[in-house]
Amino acid sequence: MKSKELFAEALQYIPGGVNSPVRAFASVGTDPVFISAAYGSKIKDADGNEYIDYVGSWGPMILGHGYPTVTEALLQQLVKGCSFGAPTELEVDLAKMVCQMVPSVEMVRMVSSGTEATMSAIRLARGYTKRDKIIKFEGCYHGHSDGLLVKAGSGALTFGVPTSPGVPAGYASNTLVARYNDLESVRELFEANDQGIAAVIIEPVPGNMGLVLPQAGFLSGLKKLCREYGALLIFDEVMTGFRLSAAGAQGIYTDVDPDLSTFGKIIGGGLPVGAYGGKKEIMAMISPSGPIYQAGTLSGNPLAMRAGIETLHVLNQEGFYDKLETRAASLVGGMEVILKEVGIPHVVNRLGSMFTIFFTEAPAVNSFADAVTSDTERFGKYFRSMLQDGIYLPASQFEACFVSAAHSDRDCECTLEAFESAIRSL
Repeated sequence: MKSKELFAEALQYIPGGVNSPVRAFASVGTDPVFISAAYGSKIKDADGNEYIDYVGSWGPMILGHGYPTVTEALLQQLVKGCSFGAPTELEVDLAKMVCQMVPSVEMVRMVSSGTEATMSAIRLARGYTKRDKIIKFEGCYHGHSDGLLVKAGSGALTFGVPTSPGVPAGYASNTLVARYNDLESVRELFEANDQGIAAVIIEPVPGNMGLVLPQAGFLSGLKKLCREYGALLIFDEVMTGFRLSAAGAQGIYTDVDPDLSTFGKIIGGGLPVGAYGGKKEIMAMISPSGPIYQAGTLSGNPLAMRAGIETLHVLNQEGFYDKLETRAASLVGGMEVILKEVGIPHVVNRLGSMFTIFFTEAPAVNSFADAVTSDTERFGKYFRSMLQDGIYLPASQFEACFVSAAHSDRDCECTLEAFESAIRSL
């Protein structure tokens, strides 16, 4: 098989044979498939096998792969130039769109990745408050920058190394860890570090320990604690931004107004991009208007800006998210019926077009501690069965699946057929 040959060759030149850990498929007991093409809701591997895709490049392909207007815009821009390292009208247009769609964002700075966005937002929060410590949450992943790989989610959780070697102890000591959906654990950290905490950073709807939903009052309570102790609240919406609604998680949990937000993935239409934004008073501290330094040659890259503009235009169309919600609800509802009929212990969490099936006997999954009760061996069997039947899922129990606007009724029917076969085989 071509994929196997490519993986064997990659192992000689790339650590672990992949350029991002979860791609290795090690946690699901098989070798990775190498992708050669994608179109609509489908991807094709190097051996010519076609799969219905529920990874969507880890979220940004909300329109599906190769969306016509996005592709055409990219081709037009490619002729004009793919990188200038200088200001363009495109970055102004996209920045304006982000500010108009997300009420809490008054100014925004473009960067090249979600990791860069969260790293920069934290530096800004520290500079603005003149404090050093931050609070994050178990199982939330904010990129691989030093100081944030402490009890992290995503690939770090998948491979059992949520705290990475190579991170100086001094960095990690300024990162305090609370429990998601547990306001008391946050208050305890504030009380123990009075006047020392710059910010609380959180995935408002975590997707990196599997999809976990905030319980009633949790996010608004977090905002109140930040106000009480003079800290900033940072929403990491790299995954949920423009995915859950036109305003991201903030468009659903409207009683919370974060000071800063980070974005990625969708705002570049799937190209490498990130952004962070928030209140003008805070964002004005960024160089060159202020003293806090952050720079990047590829920030505001014209290809990414053009793809992002075209993507957000489509997302702004009336009824877009309603249709996506209906599609995802129907698919996941069918899965739940099968799970109950077969009697497999499970918890299904879904919000909008994101969902995770946890193979656990826990009554609910509301936190990192709940998520890690999942049967990862059972998940591996499920994953391999689905892949064999042409359904491409995240290769980890601790990731979210994504439904796109390109998924058809027939795609969902085929998915449910494969799902029933997989679940009965367990």
